[in-house]
Amino acid sequence: MRRIRKTIITDAAQRRVAVQIDYNDWLRIERSLNLQDEETEIADLSRYDGVICLTEEPLAYQAPIRNEWS
Repeated sequence: MRRIRKTIITDAAQRRVAVQIDYNDWLRIERSLNLQDEETEIADLSRYDGVICLTEEPLAYQAPIRNEWS
């Protein structure tokens, strides 16, 4: 088996909380485990159709809100 370079991520108390690996290593692991990329799945959003009823056009709402930030 090929060696995987990793970095152990710790919190302020030095407890191990995560592992960081090279992206190419991750792709190889993903292929070997036959994991399906979640982004390639097609989501059926039709069940949300009509759930939100807007009282104002979204772009018209965005303009004044964005101006508040400047």
